[in-house]
Amino acid sequence: MTVATGKVNSHNPGACSPEESYGNIVPEKSANKGTTIPAEPMEERTPTKRNSGKEAARRTQNRGSASIGLARVRQRAEADKECRFNNLFQFLKVDLLRESFYKLKRDAAPGLDGVRWYEYERSLEERLPELERELHKGSYRAIPAKRRYITKDDGRQRPLGIMAVEDKVVQQACVTILNEVYYEPLFSGYSYGSRPGRSPHDALDALHEGIFSRRINWVLDCDITGFFDNLPHVHLLSFLEERVADKRMLRLIRKWLRVGWVEDGKRHAGTIGTPQGSVI
Repeated sequence: MTVATGKVNSHNPGACSPEESYGNIVPEKSANKGTTIPAEPMEERTPTKRNSGKEAARRTQNRGSASIGLARVRQRAEADKECRFNNLFQFLKVDLLRESFYKLKRDAAPGLDGVRWYEYERSLEERLPELERELHKGSYRAIPAKRRYITKDDGRQRPLGIMAVEDKVVQQACVTILNEVYYEPLFSGYSYGSRPGRSPHDALDALHEGIFSRRINWVLDCDITGFFDNLPHVHLLSFLEERVADKRMLRLIRKWLRVGWVEDGKRHAGTIGTPQGSVI
């Protein structure tokens, strides 16, 4: 395939073409098995030995038919770092939505609608086909986040956005498509934040390995104050557009950014920042 000219091999639907849509193809291999951290050996590091099998255990037994196409997307993203996909929205189907629901924390606080995980599960199979139709018809409406605060170690208050269960389901599905499948192959092996199969414990394992196996003279610790609270929407969306050409997917993310939050009964518009605590 030649992305610049938009030419597409008849046996390889245009996953990256700005003109063609992507079709489902049976993958040659499954993605992200979680046996070891794959990026580390490529960067001349000794793979950390703990927590290596957790990823496979966390995944559901039946990933559904959507995983077939998603695995192929991941393979294409790994093969072509400049690839832009224009039909990722098609994977927001019942199978992926169901899998996403069972990835959520079951004891999490309810969102603004007051519905808890176990309550939503009661009508899950009846609701998911309807939710899929709403997404593809464009009639899906996000619910504003419920604003709560947690106290940081220095006494400051960190705002959290508690989303409704149904919004979490759709957001988790988008995380699977965009992060685990599409962006994951691009990340550095030294990166551990918000990545599937990686945790703070894995980062500590890698830090321990690095300090005791190499000559380390300094450690740099830095933080961006209020990063999530002040993230400009226009810049975030422009970064996404560099890799994602699917207008429906971008519109969905823009909807979550703008839906805002409710605090003390008053609704606030989302003009800047993104809620901490939401799945996406």
